[in-house]
Amino acid sequence: MSVSVKSDREIALMREACRVIAKVHEELGRELKPGMTTLDVDRKAEEMIRSYGCTPNFKNYNGFPGSVCVSINDEVVHGIPDKKHIIREGDIVSLDMGCIYKGYHSDAARTHAVGEISKDAALLIERTRRSFFEGIRYARSGCHLHEISNAISDYCESFGYGVVRDLVGHGVGAALHEDPQVPNFHQKSRGIRLKEGMTLAIEPMVNIGTWQVEWMDNNWTVITCDSSLSAHYENTVLITDGKPEILTLTEEEHAQMAEMSDEIWWR
Repeated sequence: MSVSVKSDREIALMREACRVIAKVHEELGRELKPGMTTLDVDRKAEEMIRSYGCTPNFKNYNGFPGSVCVSINDEVVHGIPDKKHIIREGDIVSLDMGCIYKGYHSDAARTHAVGEISKDAALLIERTRRSFFEGIRYARSGCHLHEISNAISDYCESFGYGVVRDLVGHGVGAALHEDPQVPNFHQKSRGIRLKEGMTLAIEPMVNIGTWQVEWMDNNWTVITCDSSLSAHYENTVLITDGKPEILTLTEEEHAQMAEMSDEIWWR
């Protein structure tokens, strides 16, 4: 396994790709409303990405037809945009997408509430997001990769949630998927030692019920085996010699991070 360490030039290009996809996530999340189709969402996502001078990196990736994965309720990931798939009041909708800027990739995911959702659904979304931050306490030079995995898993499982094991995070950079794989579930080995300049897409996928999933007949969309709700939260992260740099946050999210800095980074 060869894990790339990015140069200053490569990091600068990734920062721009990540800045764009963070902005698109922010704008697209505000657009979600009952009555939209998942194809409507996809068309808006592609238009937004291209308006910033970038290319959607999911479109036609290994044959995937859309620019964004739109996954609803018990769909974990890789929901294919479809004019017949309608978003309804009370749904939770996961958007997973990235873009390419001058040959370098970004990757990020968010789960959104559409209108009023159940308390259990709201807690799942928030705890999935928080599990990411539990994990990246260890996303720094000198730590081991699986310290991230174990922290995510321990936090989610403390609530009785199932952490998906069939899908993992990954390295990202000149390719959308690079080494190493980044599991979200508990590992026995320590994994590689992290180095400054590595870039990782860390993405907890968490179910209210069982961790077990299955693939739909389209061979893309992954759903929970027990039809329970699933949430997804992902950012592209730069490993540094101190606190990691989360590249796919908006300015508002960065400000929120600053306010809760001590809570996030204390260990």
